[in-house]
Amino acid sequence: MVEAPETAEGWYALHDFRSVDWDAWRDAPERDREAAVESAEQFQNHRERLAGSDDGDSAVFTVTGNKADLLFVHFRPTLDELDQIQRSFEATEFAGYTEREYSYVSVTEVSGYVSDEYFTDPEAVDEGLRRYIEGKLTPEIPDDTYVSFYPMSKRRDPEYNWYDLDFDERADLMAGHGDVGREYAGKIKQVIASSVGLDDWEWGVTLFSDDPTHLKDIVYEMRFDEASSKYGEFGSFYVGRRFPPEDFHAYMAGDAVPVPDEEKATGEHHGHHNDRAHGESGHDHGEGGHHGNDRAHGESGHDHGGDSEGSEDGDGEASLREELADLDVYAGKPHGEDVYAVGLYSEADLDELEEEVAGLAESFDHYDTHEGTDVYAPVDGDGPAAVVSLWETQSAADTAAGFLADLPDVTSRVADPDDGWGTMGMFYTVKPDYREDFVEKFDAVGDALAGQDGHDETRLLQDTDDENAFFIDSRWQSKADAMAFFRSDAFRDTVQWGRDVLADRPRHVFLA
Repeated sequence: MVEAPETAEGWYALHDFRSVDWDAWRDAPERDREAAVESAEQFQNHRERLAGSDDGDSAVFTVTGNKADLLFVHFRPTLDELDQIQRSFEATEFAGYTEREYSYVSVTEVSGYVSDEYFTDPEAVDEGLRRYIEGKLTPEIPDDTYVSFYPMSKRRDPEYNWYDLDFDERADLMAGHGDVGREYAGKIKQVIASSVGLDDWEWGVTLFSDDPTHLKDIVYEMRFDEASSKYGEFGSFYVGRRFPPEDFHAYMAGDAVPVPDEEKATGEHHGHHNDRAHGESGHDHGEGGHHGNDRAHGESGHDHGGDSEGSEDGDGEASLREELADLDVYAGKPHGEDVYAVGLYSEADLDELEEEVAGLAESFDHYDTHEGTDVYAPVDGDGPAAVVSLWETQSAADTAAGFLADLPDVTSRVADPDDGWGTMGMFYTVKPDYREDFVEKFDAVGDALAGQDGHDETRLLQDTDDENAFFIDSRWQSKADAMAFFRSDAFRDTVQWGRDVLADRPRHVFLA
């Protein structure tokens, strides 16, 4: 018998496609239509508000074409919750004006094709890859996004039978398939959910993107991949656009959704005016990648609250940030940096690593939450290079971590919790004439740090594309130890000295 890869399951998914009985809608009294729309808005707002980061997600989309009018998507930890959601919708006044055209039930899944080690030795799995896998099992839905959904199965014909192939053959084909997907990092976020034993096809695929042409392009390009061209079978495709629940009035009135912000502010759209702000669903999605978010994905998975010294992380940390601000050093926002960082160390050949990272960065640049991905090499030439990727949202960073984990010869992540508490990073850009002075100053500060309580190690690395841009990874036993140094006269003197040599304001990003 051919070996079946192991699988791990996450959230259950319900795709509920509805058509509107427009004749009945036009014939209904205004008060009945108003009550129906209000019931739809309340139903969906309730679903989205209940969907916290640990409890699932929900969204409603338009559907373009004649297959349906609306798509309700729900992700929940249990199948029972989806069943209850389905029945709750039927109890609304709005449901009386709709018919279900199609539905799909599935469960998010990762398999041994993604990481065999995740099943055989989970403790050894790189943290970045672990966050990527967890993001696939517990996905979030981007706020303002287009959607494409389709079911698919693997072919079981006499000539091309996917299930007759051995594991290595299937793994190689899936790796090639994944290479195509990686080209769309930052453009597409995808949710792959298994429906074997749950629905008529084997998987339900949901793609999200800010640009609908990306939805076409990725499916088109993958059609030429052998895993699809020989072994893929596909059902109907559904495409649409997400809109917030408060725009149901505009949708039913035939107006544009999402309602443009300027119309929402003035109430100019023809639908019912609503005082709620756009996105009042209670979610702060970011998005994601191949498919964030934003799991708070730069939701880097770090607990900014720290450990037992938590009292220091509240008013004490806010006070420290104010002190740094007085020195014109940006230290992020309390308990929520302006960026989310992913960092990995690699012992690969530097030229090879730069080439790989350049390809990823080019793909990442298509996503507007990407701030930059760079390679940093040790100034003293000793030790591995670092790859640091900065994102505006946690979910985007978490998605990026999955791609970065595939870089060659990765040895560890920056600020690994096993190494204590790390401060990542300290980012400095130096005026060209002062580069050597900056390196000498770092050496002097490094000597001082060697005797600092709670300090483990501090590394200075420079951007391989800009010798005047530096990244410092400073590792401490606790946040309190690091804060004590930041409050010290030595650090204050260093910052004052840096006013003459730095090209712009230094940025510090705290990670636990």
